[in-house]
Amino acid sequence: MKLYDLDASGNCYKVRLLASLANIKLELVPVDFLNGAHKKSPLVDLNPLGQVPILEDGSQVLRDSQAILVYLAGVYGGLAWWPAHAQGQAEIMQWLSFAANEIDHSLCAARLVQKFGAELDHSAALEKSCVTLSLLDKHLQHSEWLAIGRPSIAECAVYPYVALGPEGDVDLAPYRHVARWMKQVEALPGYLAKP
Repeated sequence: MKLYDLDASGNCYKVRLLASLANIKLELVPVDFLNGAHKKSPLVDLNPLGQVPILEDGSQVLRDSQAILVYLAGVYGGLAWWPAHAQGQAEIMQWLSFAANEIDHSLCAARLVQKFGAELDHSAALEKSCVTLSLLDKHLQHSEWLAIGRPSIAECAVYPYVALGPEGDVDLAPYRHVARWMKQVEALPGYLAKP
């Protein structure tokens, strides 16, 4: 099973993190992002959006880190990471959507500006980051984990760009419940350090 990967990508890190935590073997295929390999064949044939990560498992090809997390957990991770019941799956999906929307447009965007020179509004991203982190902190004030009362792929989806937030000049210090949760994630057996 191959993961077309970019080490600095938070979205690729999501997949590598789950694989490490769940002991799922992946062959990492580094993508020459700076030379646009993700926009050329054969990668653009696997993902017409020209993005990474891309997972290739036999004839199954998946793009989008959230979709890949669901697939890996469902096929290889067992019920530990993706429960069989609809209520638990829905709880987790709320956080996958939160990662793809609120976090992507705040902490991730701030990091893209500071680390990679993306032409985005850094001030707006920082303002959105405060709102996003406040929501996350409020949830974690009453919950040990994001969903289902234990670690799940919700952690793998949300943790990376929160942990990488300081690379976008996002101050995590005011969010003590987020800090506690991050330490719990980092203490899990098989935790993979952030890039």
